[in-house]
Amino acid sequence: MARSPEGAQSVGTVVIAGAANLTIAAAKVLAGLLSGSAAVLSEAAHSFADTTTEVLLFVALRRGARPADEERPFGHGRESYVWAFLAAVFTFVGGGIFSVTQGVHAIQTDQRQDDNLIAYLVLVISFVAESVSLIRATRQIQGRARRFSVSLGQVVRRTPDTTVKAVFFEDSAALIGLVLAAAGVGLSQLTGSPFWDGLASIMIGVLLLVVAVTLARSNLSLLLGRAAGPATRAEIYDELVRVPTVQRIDTLLTLQLGPDEILVAAKIDFADDATGATIEAAADEAERRLIARNPAVRFVFLDPTGSRAPDNPTGSRAPDNPNAEPD
Repeated sequence: MARSPEGAQSVGTVVIAGAANLTIAAAKVLAGLLSGSAAVLSEAAHSFADTTTEVLLFVALRRGARPADEERPFGHGRESYVWAFLAAVFTFVGGGIFSVTQGVHAIQTDQRQDDNLIAYLVLVISFVAESVSLIRATRQIQGRARRFSVSLGQVVRRTPDTTVKAVFFEDSAALIGLVLAAAGVGLSQLTGSPFWDGLASIMIGVLLLVVAVTLARSNLSLLLGRAAGPATRAEIYDELVRVPTVQRIDTLLTLQLGPDEILVAAKIDFADDATGATIEAAADEAERRLIARNPAVRFVFLDPTGSRAPDNPTGSRAPDNPNAEPD
């Protein structure tokens, strides 16, 4: 199966994020050991956890992009959500818990700091590197937001591309964590108390735990099976009703098979005078229309049905506000 343009962008986003995290993780370890800052060491653990997460996300993209076969007729798209879920769990265990433990230890042992200059320098360089990675992820999300005429926040909540979502959340958390680390180091230097450095480390850990839980819930939702977003469903509905001989759509069902794979199934009331050949031609045209409008549509199943009242009012019509993206 050929990778979609959005899928190719996702691979690039993950690779850039992983390279950035690995580079700055080593620098943070050195700075943390030389300065004795618990917050900087927590940021090092944060970066190493993010690096491992990027590796798992890369595996998710590769495994999920494998073509369909006899045993997996709908492809392997959902496997990407399994790896993305494991990545979220690793962030929880590898980064969050370590940072909280490190912060508590620093406060209890009255851990003193030595050379803070290198700590500040590494934090500034890390901030720049993380910003570059975040900008790429943000641009990809903005492109999807423009396509469906929705807000950036709505795409972040609903996007099925969990790799980009993970990079966006992780880089955002990384920037916040760097600010917390710098504040902790600075306050400890000003007051002479390691409490602030330890508190910053604990706050970084809590931040990581929140991100991990958020990403885990999102991946679990997609792994269990979730419909395409409201804007996508409205787009599919609009294309189907434009097909000649289609009088009404009784039921429209969608299923997100992977980050860029959607299954569409619909019960359609065709014109009463439509022949079998006409219905077949209309079904072929509907499939061509849907794929041309949204390349993520991989499978289309249309079921001709007689004239009757819709048995699924919610699925039979476009949303009142097609651009609405509920939580």
